[in-house]
Amino acid sequence: MDGQALTPFERIDSMPGMGIRHLAPAALVLVLIGSPIMGQAPADAAKGHSRDLSGIWNNSTITPLERPRELATKPFFTAAEAGDFEKNANRDLNRDRRDGPADADVARAYNEAWFDRGNKTVPSHRTSLIVDPPNGRIPALTSSAQQAETMRAEALRRPATGPEDRLIRERCIVGDNAGPPLIPSPYNNNIQIVETPEYVTILTEMVHDVRVIPLDASPHPPQQVRQWLGDSRGHWEGNTLVVDTTNFNGKTHFRGADQNLHLTERFTRVSPDQILYQFTIDDPTAFISRWSGEVPMMRTEGPLFEYACHEGNYGMEGLLRGARAGEQAQK
Repeated sequence: MDGQALTPFERIDSMPGMGIRHLAPAALVLVLIGSPIMGQAPADAAKGHSRDLSGIWNNSTITPLERPRELATKPFFTAAEAGDFEKNANRDLNRDRRDGPADADVARAYNEAWFDRGNKTVPSHRTSLIVDPPNGRIPALTSSAQQAETMRAEALRRPATGPEDRLIRERCIVGDNAGPPLIPSPYNNNIQIVETPEYVTILTEMVHDVRVIPLDASPHPPQQVRQWLGDSRGHWEGNTLVVDTTNFNGKTHFRGADQNLHLTERFTRVSPDQILYQFTIDDPTAFISRWSGEVPMMRTEGPLFEYACHEGNYGMEGLLRGARAGEQAQK
């Protein structure tokens, strides 16, 4: 730029691998954090008010999203049962194990050093993150959603004809735990919240996804405006931040969800070191009924680390080249 100082927006735009999808949110979070005015928490937050959600939080847990079928109607563990579950789960998930046949060893290609899934159940000892329906499991998909899932599975089994055949996370577009909703994944489970009187900004460590959530009671954009993370609007109900998100583009396929996903999230500061995060999925064209879950988010000192995944990654190029080479070899 001829030696001139760049604005935050220009700096982001000049970074390699930063596509248009990242430009506005990434630039906005820099402005929010870097500005001496916008970076400040609301006045009542500075006094320790429970509306203060600002900080870095971690939602790692080995409590599964869905309740294991063998636990059927058991919504909670006893303390002793939780200890046994933790012991068994940590043993089974350990990627440094060397038991089993060769294919089991290959399946554990990433060793345990790469994982940060946590080693404890949620503090309540709940047997699943899903709290409704009562069986702790995701409701069945509709027939149309089942067909869509089948087509995606078939695309994964055959050599990819293009990047669209592969998973969103493999394409470095949206991280597994970026959601929304914000569900734990095997690693990079840190979440930074920056709160101002006008906005709440949520930055997930995985693939550096950012949501900038207005608090001004403005409406969602027209339905033809669709986004990877949807369009989020927030408001306060007492000390709980309620976030309403619609206008998804339907390409993240969260547990089979489609473009009609309507997500409601609730963030409640229940103690100095914990936010109770609750969410409800309402998508009548994908699920036969709505469903809800909750995840505790625990305060951590951080820091957030760069997740060096980027659009146009060379791994995807290699995957597609390999598929074409395989096709030529069969001719």
